[in-house]
Amino acid sequence: MAKFSVSRSLDIPVAPEVVFALVNDFHEWERWSPWDGPHMDHSRTFSGPKSGVGATYAWDGKKSGAGSMTITEVDPSRRVEVDLRFTRPWKSESPTTFTFEPIAAGTRATWTMRGENKGLAVLFSKFFDMDKMLGKDFTLGLHQLSNAARRDAERTFAE
Repeated sequence: MAKFSVSRSLDIPVAPEVVFALVNDFHEWERWSPWDGPHMDHSRTFSGPKSGVGATYAWDGKKSGAGSMTITEVDPSRRVEVDLRFTRPWKSESPTTFTFEPIAAGTRATWTMRGENKGLAVLFSKFFDMDKMLGKDFTLGLHQLSNAARRDAERTFAE
C-alpha cells in the first residue's frame, strides 16, 4: 500500500464565511471545482440536506469514473470534512479537508486530501506522483474558488 497526502493553500481576499459557503454546499461546486462544471461528462445526484453534515454528491461518467462525497463534519466558517469515495475505475477512500483561516487580507483556504493506494492503484502510484498529479488541480480549484467567492462578496456588497 502507498499512502499519499496532497495539500494546497491560497489566500482569498474575502471573509471566511463566504468561502466556506461555497465548499459546504455541493450544489456550488460546479462553480469552482476543477472536476465539475457543465463541461464534464458525468451525471450528478444530490441527496441528504442541501449543505452541511450529511449532504452527499454522487457522480458517474466515462472519463470521471464513479464515486461520491459526503460532508461528515463542519466547523462553521472554519472547516469542512468530506468523505470522498471512488467506486470506479478502482475503489478508494480519501478523507478530504478544507480549512478556512482568517487572515488580514481575508481567508487562507487550504485543501488537503489523504489516502492510500491499494490494488492496481499501487502500481499506478509507482509511475505517477499523486502530489504532482492532483496538486495542479487543487491549485486551479482554489483559484476558481477565489473567483467565485469574490463574485459572491461583490454581489452581497452591492445589495
